[in-house]
Amino acid sequence: MDLSTMSSGAEGEAGEDSDEEPIENVLDTIGDRRARHVLASIAHESRSAKEIADDLDLSLPTVYRRVEELENHDLVTGTTEIASDGNHYRVFECAFDSTVISLDDGEYEVQIFREGNVPDRFATLWDDLSRKTE
Repeated sequence: MDLSTMSSGAEGEAGEDSDEEPIENVLDTIGDRRARHVLASIAHESRSAKEIADDLDLSLPTVYRRVEELENHDLVTGTTEIASDGNHYRVFECAFDSTVISLDDGEYEVQIFREGNVPDRFATLWDDLSRKTE
């Protein structure tokens, strides 16, 4: 299982050894109600923007804005499909399995777990346990 970790200090900067964007940007995106609804809509199956809009009773521009924000944080991926009439459209899917947001000593940490094989999951779990016992 791949694991992405982001953290920020009390002032909100990204970790010193990281070239990642500030964690607040990810938290703001996840905190958006419509973005969360889009994620829930594609959590178990890929969908087009039109299918998402119809399912959630949202406008297409709203769906595209939320999907773009989610793609910018690698929370959603999109692929281009070709319809039977030759038209192209994008299909979106959730790009992670779960996420954990924690706050410890004034510092946020976001862990994003992505699908991987069992040995990778075990190695990640073992590494996390080893760090906590140090």
